[in-house]
Amino acid sequence: MAQRSAFDSETEQRFKLLVNAVTDYAIYMLDPNGCIATWNPGAYRFKGYTADEIVGAHFSCFFTPEDRAAGLPERILRTADEEGRFEQEGWRVRKDGSHIWVHVVVDPIRGEDGELLGYAKITRDITARREADRALYDSEQRFRMLVQGVRDYAIYMLDLNGCVTNWNAGAQTIKGYTADEIVGQHFSRFYTEEDRANGEPERALRTALEEGRYEREAERLRKDGSRFWAHVVIHPIRNEQGRLIGYAKVTRDVTEKRRAQEELEEARAALFQAQKLQALGELTGGIAHDFNNLMTVIRGSAELLQNETLSPEKRARYVRSILETADRATTLTGRLLSFGRRQAVEPEVIDPGVRLDALGEVLARTLGSRIAVRVDVDRDIWPIEVDVAELETALLNAAFNARDAMPSGGELRITAINQPHDQCVRLAVSDNGEGIADELMARVFEPFFTTKPVGKGTGLGLSQIHGFAAQAGGRAELASQPGKGTTVSIILPRAHASPVAISLAGAAPAKWDRLDILLVEDSDIVRTFARSLLEELRVTVTEACSAEEAGRLLRAGRFDLVFSDIVMPGMTGLEFARQLRATMPGQAVLLATGYSKEVSSGEAAGFQIVKKPYGAESLSAAIARALAASAERRA
Repeated sequence: MAQRSAFDSETEQRFKLLVNAVTDYAIYMLDPNGCIATWNPGAYRFKGYTADEIVGAHFSCFFTPEDRAAGLPERILRTADEEGRFEQEGWRVRKDGSHIWVHVVVDPIRGEDGELLGYAKITRDITARREADRALYDSEQRFRMLVQGVRDYAIYMLDLNGCVTNWNAGAQTIKGYTADEIVGQHFSRFYTEEDRANGEPERALRTALEEGRYEREAERLRKDGSRFWAHVVIHPIRNEQGRLIGYAKVTRDVTEKRRAQEELEEARAALFQAQKLQALGELTGGIAHDFNNLMTVIRGSAELLQNETLSPEKRARYVRSILETADRATTLTGRLLSFGRRQAVEPEVIDPGVRLDALGEVLARTLGSRIAVRVDVDRDIWPIEVDVAELETALLNAAFNARDAMPSGGELRITAINQPHDQCVRLAVSDNGEGIADELMARVFEPFFTTKPVGKGTGLGLSQIHGFAAQAGGRAELASQPGKGTTVSIILPRAHASPVAISLAGAAPAKWDRLDILLVEDSDIVRTFARSLLEELRVTVTEACSAEEAGRLLRAGRFDLVFSDIVMPGMTGLEFARQLRATMPGQAVLLATGYSKEVSSGEAAGFQIVKKPYGAESLSAAIARALAASAERRA
């Protein structure tokens, strides 16, 4: 018995040491009336009382006046006694009067005979946790209020299967469903029938999962069946462990925005059409002015030639005037074709210095004595690869614009310098004339735009320069100061091949004893002219007005050359030439064109071509080339 008493005493001592070692919990006993019987260090830390101050006092001193008035201390003891346990969270008061939020557990203590001996009370201060929980709750509430307050966006979540799990006010506004109607439904019901059939809903979730985001604009359906344009973003949602728990979906109704964009595009199209009409009007005026001038010279000279009493000198002068004017008309149509990109580009590597020297001499004679022409070229100027005719046209356009800007005379300077920083050659035409106003600079390269008076220009000069430079892989620039002059620059890439030697000798006249040519031309006027010209070249001519008729004539007889126009109704001249190349590979063919998309696109490569308008000299040389090419193929 003495041993058991010693054992019980030792156990009690150990239990007391255990309780007193706990500082995170207030662990103490109450007697059956609720008075404090024991007090551990944890209780002191929480409540602020020492054991001497609090043992014997009623535990109700820890409660707020409101709880004491409500009888909470008595209810706690009664509940613990009757139900065997009381557990609750609530406010308590420290010794200094401050409040703490605590978690309380009260258990009754009974003797071996069941008699109530008192109560065990365990209290933990969870003020910090409650504040954190409260802050989290408040944050969640604010976030919920934020999401619910948004009405311009539908913001909601989907579960792993794509079913809607929550629904904000914006979603109801945009889609027409209440939360009760849509939560639990699959989000594919918002898609059109076509999109559902194409598997777009599944693809949206798969893309969001694989790429981390899905974004698209497409038509969606409202509850009433109407369609609207939606901008949709879907993001996968993962928990802290990285496990997928659903998808966040944000949708915005962009129907009005899209309608505004469409209206803007329609307005732009209408404006573009109006600008085209204006540009065509300006083009018509400029072309009409230039052509009327040319036709006046041609018609006047032709009428004077009808006078049989004209001296040979005057007759020769009027004929020369007609030829020169026809050449100017050809140059004008060449500008139009260059603008429309309807001329075939024939690039070759050239020495720009040689070309500019020759151009300078031509301009010095052409522009008149009031304009001084100066050419400055770098000594070691790099070669460039360009279509020579296009380059000369671009430089002439710049030179003629410079002349018009110096009505009282001035200096025209043509320069060529190397630009090592970008491996380009800069060709520039400068004048010291009137210059261009700042407000017009942005439009100078626009087709049909001109700073000249109405009817005095086509507006194709600078646009041709711009188009030529771009087509040659370079760029065009313009610098100008009102009253000080203008500089037009063409910057072209350096070529690393050697320049092609320039032949100064004229083409040798073609010679033949007898030549049978099949002439294929659908225009009666052109066909009659071409026949007369060919007969002057001592050629026997057989006419055909179509490729089909020419084919029948070829099957019936033999011709040294087929001379065909390219642009014809039915089978084109190019198609006919290809047919002959396949069926009669030895047949010589010469094609003629003044405008052809096949030539400009390079489809006519491999065939000899003469450009309209042609004369006896150019046609004779072209016939000789076509015959020589045919002989090479046969050899």
